[in-house]
Amino acid sequence: MDAIECIMTRSSVRKFKPDTVPPEEIREIVRAAQWSPSYKNCQPWQVLAVSGNRKNELTAMLLKLLEEKAPTTPDLPTPHEWPEPQKTRIRDHMEKRSALAGFDLNAPESVIRSQKANFRFYGAPCGLFITHDSSLGPWSVLDAGMFIQSLMLAAYTRGLATVPQAFLTDYSRQIKTFLGVPETNRLLLGISLGFAADPPESMPPRSERVPLEEVLKFID
Repeated sequence: MDAIECIMTRSSVRKFKPDTVPPEEIREIVRAAQWSPSYKNCQPWQVLAVSGNRKNELTAMLLKLLEEKAPTTPDLPTPHEWPEPQKTRIRDHMEKRSALAGFDLNAPESVIRSQKANFRFYGAPCGLFITHDSSLGPWSVLDAGMFIQSLMLAAYTRGLATVPQAFLTDYSRQIKTFLGVPETNRLLLGISLGFAADPPESMPPRSERVPLEEVLKFID
């Protein structure tokens, strides 16, 4: 698989087999992702991999917080308002996903169902949490984004599936305490990692991309 094919065929998976991911596999994909570019080679990212009983305990804690309606504590602000054309793209995407699911994904009960599925890591045997020092500026968030993409692509080339999960940052303060992450660190993203439960041909259609002309402009 070449790089272009890897980028264009990777997709987010939300149903995993329980099969354990060998620690050496995790080491290999993180080792590959370390070659991502970063501002002046500062390499600001850190990765915590949680699995087994500790992952189950983390899931139980998050579900309890959700049941108790505990206030969320994300380290990155949750976006609530979007400008055009992003607002329309998000609306269209959610309408199509709702039609495929057979129910309104924006309904409160659907959001709670989605949160619970996220907190269970969609059945994946391993959860990855990406953090960096909270004193770092916006450039380091950009660096972390490039690292995360590299990590997911590296996993895909090794037959592993991933899904990036903003919901896994809802209770950042409690998660950092549970994982022993210093309060001075920022929790950027959670990622479920494992083996896809369904073959690619049985998965829902991939989300669409806007026409290239809306993204690329040549200045001659």
